[in-house]
Amino acid sequence: MGDFADRLDGAWSWWSAAIKESQDGRWVRNALERQVISDITAATNTLHGGRMAPFTEDSWHVRTGRIANWAGVLRLAAQAGGWKLQPVVGHSPPHPAGMAELLSGIYAIGEQGEMWLKELVEGRPPPEDEVARAEEFLTGPGTIEDLELFFYD
Repeated sequence: MGDFADRLDGAWSWWSAAIKESQDGRWVRNALERQVISDITAATNTLHGGRMAPFTEDSWHVRTGRIANWAGVLRLAAQAGGWKLQPVVGHSPPHPAGMAELLSGIYAIGEQGEMWLKELVEGRPPPEDEVARAEEFLTGPGTIEDLELFFYD
């Protein structure tokens, strides 16, 4: 559990650092960054129908797949903008934080989803509480799902 807890703490730390920089006016997104955020929002539509996480009525494959989808979307987003995804566990976000740090923070959770999906294919379901916390990081009011609302530019 420590590995996931560290990953989640790092994800929140890196995400928060980037959002704070933006809200304090030290990071003003350019047109490409605004478009990438819009594309991420469209590509990661969770189709949860307004339900709140955790999505315990969905199958393990749907739940872990929904989380894992973020990883691929974020790799494409980083590649499109020339940003390098960085490991967040055990690392503090650099200052000033911006798009690379934002994407890296969210990617940490998507990458965990990919690991869970591989384990699930091998017959090992992921820990219920960890999946629930990943879902809660990504979906619902005030979370990554509302990413666009955190920017004032």
